[in-house]
Amino acid sequence: FRCMIRATSPLCRSMPSGPARPVDMVVDYYQHDFEFAEPPRVTSLQNTQPLPTFSNFGDDVYFVADQRGYESVVYHVAGQYLKTDRKSGAVTDPRLKLNTVVREISYFPSGVTVKTEDDKVYRADYVVVSASLGVLQTDLIRFKPQLPSWKIVSIYQFDMAVYTKVFLKFPKRFWPEGEGKEFFLYASGRRGYFPVWQQFEQQYPGSNVLLVTVTDDESRRIEQQSDNQTMAEAVAVLRKMFPKEDVPDATEILVPRWWSNRFFKGSFSNWPIGVNRYEYDLIRAPVGRVYFTGEHTSEKYNGYVHGAYLAGIDSADILINCAKKKMCKYDVKGKHD
Repeated sequence: FRCMIRATSPLCRSMPSGPARPVDMVVDYYQHDFEFAEPPRVTSLQNTQPLPTFSNFGDDVYFVADQRGYESVVYHVAGQYLKTDRKSGAVTDPRLKLNTVVREISYFPSGVTVKTEDDKVYRADYVVVSASLGVLQTDLIRFKPQLPSWKIVSIYQFDMAVYTKVFLKFPKRFWPEGEGKEFFLYASGRRGYFPVWQQFEQQYPGSNVLLVTVTDDESRRIEQQSDNQTMAEAVAVLRKMFPKEDVPDATEILVPRWWSNRFFKGSFSNWPIGVNRYEYDLIRAPVGRVYFTGEHTSEKYNGYVHGAYLAGIDSADILINCAKKKMCKYDVKGKHD
């Protein structure tokens, strides 16, 4: 079943018992899972209705087709603080340690030590941990002493969602083009089975590339199988969507594996039902001289790049207030205050 939609078209609301028909299910998926990477039955409304990103920055959504890639933003920000090569713009500051895996953080009243996988030790007055929520939920980084129970509980109370964009290249175009046809949906009786497709003829004319987004359990399933298997499944779906077209085999596929990668263990955080500002305050709260930041510590913009950026500024302010102004008290209001 093929459902063509406009990105600005009003979508039908979820039924109280949840959508039952495949077409209702995929529209519900587009409205919820496609944004938060998890179904509405596990996503808290407290931080999503209304969604602050759209409320504060507008409803327009743009596809970034900059050939330099998203990393150019990172280098631009880094260049404001670190030494860079004037010609290439590459970061050359010796204080930046790339390809270095942190395995242990020890903290004391007088400072911190950080041990890496190559057995090097770095000492500092404070440390800011910007590892993803998914990494914090694993044993990649050991804390000595162990983090207090309230901190561990807060880390596990939030979800690390998985959001996978699978790119497929074809020898020719067989899908519709034109206004209102950038996205198309596949209505399956199985929620989240290759549901949201996007074509890039406007951004990359002649590329013959399609993007299909999967999330949650389907992301984990796809990450554990071969790319050839995923390609075969995706092409089979397209042939059902376009039965009157000659749909060729895909020639290339790109499958990100955020969940399997030990440095990410997922794509971004999601607020599950039951959490509120109290758990948020705990997850970003410092433990001694160990401070925490990342998109998961952004109250309003978790899951977004701007959330990570703004959270970094907030965490830096908290640290500076303690280190320079001796304002180290971090207040956490009660759960129902």
